[in-house]
Amino acid sequence: MIHHKGTPLPFSEKADVRMIAALTLIHFVGDFYSAFINPLIPSFVSHFSLTLTQVGIITGASRFLAFVVQPPIGYVADHYRTRFFILGGPLMVIVFTSLVGIAQDFWTLLFFVCIGSIGSSMFHPTVAGMVSTYSGRHLGFSMSVFNMGGTLAFGLGPLFISAYVSRYDLAAMPWVMLPGLVPMVFLYFMAPYPLSEGLKNFGLIGSLREVFGTVWKPILMIWMIMALRAFVSQSILTYLPVHYARLGYSLVSIGGVISAFTIAGAISGLIAGHLSDRIGHKPIFYTTHVITPICILLMLHLPGPWIYISSFLTGFFALAILPLGVALAQQLAPKGKSMASSLMMGFALGTGGVLTPVTGKLADIFGIVPVLNWIAVAPIIALVLVYYLPKSRF
Repeated sequence: MIHHKGTPLPFSEKADVRMIAALTLIHFVGDFYSAFINPLIPSFVSHFSLTLTQVGIITGASRFLAFVVQPPIGYVADHYRTRFFILGGPLMVIVFTSLVGIAQDFWTLLFFVCIGSIGSSMFHPTVAGMVSTYSGRHLGFSMSVFNMGGTLAFGLGPLFISAYVSRYDLAAMPWVMLPGLVPMVFLYFMAPYPLSEGLKNFGLIGSLREVFGTVWKPILMIWMIMALRAFVSQSILTYLPVHYARLGYSLVSIGGVISAFTIAGAISGLIAGHLSDRIGHKPIFYTTHVITPICILLMLHLPGPWIYISSFLTGFFALAILPLGVALAQQLAPKGKSMASSLMMGFALGTGGVLTPVTGKLADIFGIVPVLNWIAVAPIIALVLVYYLPKSRF
């Protein structure tokens, strides 16, 4: 194990709770502000008269820049020991996401969202890659705790921003950056330095070969599973708020639905991480892929207060495997943990998110509910890939 200032320490089976807490706090702060965008989509639609295709462009661009560009950042992070990414990234998210409320048109709104998304892409691979350094023998659970920070942020962020904007309007959003700056001061003194993973003498292609050369097939399968699940989750989180707004639900109610979805994922991620350390990951992958489609269909068709319960159940099963996919990739590719993390948290989730404009275009033609009915079937397809995953434990 490595001390936060870089001093080698003997390996310990116990996780370094202080360092895991610092990494989790970085994850929470950055994702708390990133979570503002989806619940505000109905407000953006009414304020800027957006089409569903434009909504998909905003979401797709955000997902692309927040996730798909993570691999090159993970590559740089694996080469250099700097805190620029893990502290500068959250600052960009805090500042530019808070500015979306004063955008004057669609293109300015898109610009602010994109810059904030780039900030998100900066810290995710580096911070996630550092978790295994401090996790001891508890990688699955430690990664789940780390993932909980982000998932909980995506659960609480919508509740906060929907209530705030409902009371003060979009124009007051710049003020919300202030509370985010407080923990950043604390993290400046507490956050550990990332470690160079010995890839300085390799170029990009050489690094990829060194890290993934013998394990590229299982890494590819994990990536495909994660990308497909991200496409399902992002389609739901992007277009259900618009659907519920058309049905007459308030912005606060819609924020509650999104929060129920994501908070459930935080809970299930912890449970899944705990179980994976004991029984392995494949039983969890099988279970969640079978139950998720049922929950999505319930979420789409149950009326009234049931939307909160069905949203919770959908998030519980749809998001449970995220920390397991990242932990499994790190286990298979220990020479490039940031790069492995960036593929699963970044490129896979971003690829799924980038496809949301396709969902939007189809929804413009056929309607939101019919399109999401078909998307609900997607996790069943991924069961074939789950079958071929390696049978290892964390």
